[in-house]
Amino acid sequence: MTMWPPDPATLKRPVYRSLVESLIEAIKTGEVRQGERLPTHRDLAETLGISVQTVSRAYEELDRLGVIAGKVGRGTFVRAAAADTRTPWHRIGDGDEVIDFSMLTPATGAIHEERMRETLAELGRDAPADILFSFRPRATMARHAEAALPWLRRCGLDPVLAQVVPTNGSTPAMNVALMTAAKSGDLVVAEELTHHTLKPLCHYLELRLRGLEVDAEGIVPDAFDQACRSQGVRVLFVMPSGLNPKAAMMGGQRREALVEIARRHKVLIVEDDAWGPIQPDRPAPIAALAPERTFYFTSLTKPLLPNLRYGWLVAPESLVSSTLNRHLVTNWMATPLIAEIGTRWFQNGVADELLAWQQSTLGRRNRVAAEMLHDFSPRMTSNGLHVWVPLPEPWNEAAFVAHARAEGVAVAAGGSFAIESPTRCSGIRICLGGVREDQLERGLDVIARLMRNQPEPALLTI
Repeated sequence: MTMWPPDPATLKRPVYRSLVESLIEAIKTGEVRQGERLPTHRDLAETLGISVQTVSRAYEELDRLGVIAGKVGRGTFVRAAAADTRTPWHRIGDGDEVIDFSMLTPATGAIHEERMRETLAELGRDAPADILFSFRPRATMARHAEAALPWLRRCGLDPVLAQVVPTNGSTPAMNVALMTAAKSGDLVVAEELTHHTLKPLCHYLELRLRGLEVDAEGIVPDAFDQACRSQGVRVLFVMPSGLNPKAAMMGGQRREALVEIARRHKVLIVEDDAWGPIQPDRPAPIAALAPERTFYFTSLTKPLLPNLRYGWLVAPESLVSSTLNRHLVTNWMATPLIAEIGTRWFQNGVADELLAWQQSTLGRRNRVAAEMLHDFSPRMTSNGLHVWVPLPEPWNEAAFVAHARAEGVAVAAGGSFAIESPTRCSGIRICLGGVREDQLERGLDVIARLMRNQPEPALLTI
């Protein structure tokens, strides 16, 4: 029996989701093959007697999963034989009523809008000439780098000014750090579930990447040591302060153990501390233990405001010149106007005010999540931005994510963060910052209910 296009009578609500499942099943059975061209949105809508908008929504979801791809002027084609959860976030249209736990952002409120409007009004009156007209990176950014030193000390570092490279947030900092620390063909190791952009970034830089075994504190030292002895590791990429997908907070002794191994095997370290001082009682950063070999980066995006794309890369003193050169050729300099906002917030106390608000809000949300998800062994930090929940059998990640989305809740599959597949870690990441207060408990209630219930057999094939 032909299942694609499906019999309209077999489509269930929501119709777009049923259409997605039908195509995935047709690909798995071989009825639809990789590279095959699909009907246009309008043609499929006419065939099935449904709206073009419904078909468009289904195609958008299939594209997000990596199942299909559009080619300009040629049409839409089957891309893969199975869903690919390569990105953790979901594409959500303006009209979609979705509680979005998939995007890792800080919480926001009226206070953020008020403070930004006040600052922009001030800048309209007295913006300094250097942020409007200067094109010299070091001259323009020196004042901003110096103003950031107290914030970096709050993060647990005390670098000299020359080590601090202002950046447009953590993403360019990570790029520059890896470009400086490694060359084509070098091996980078990281937690087996890590930052979702690390894998493609290493691919583009022609770096080899391997995932290391983790436990409740993060990377297992023996696994790191074994990789160094057997494979010649060049760089350790690590997220030790709760940022990693499994929300593991690495203790001080574990950090010291990794530093000792890195020194013994002459390995450089890239430390992602994008949350900065959100976690007030964490151990000292690895960069404070091994400043001679650690590239450390943080930003204001996660602790203060999502669109405040401003941060710093702190480089080892011996590699400052190389770091600056690579930052110049890839970014030239951080955006001065955005840096000026960050600098003013340091000086007038707004940064402290918004950080305290963020810590309080996330602390409260983590307590709610801990209570509502208690039966499912959630992993979290006291005021982190996300929760990791292992999936109970017989759920698989793709099925759970699809079922939750069908009920109006978006979560991230653990496979989105896996370096290698299949992974030993099956679970979902639930981000707590991006939802409204009135959505938090409703969304967590849906997740808890799905965890308790047996999935529909058809969904387990997704």
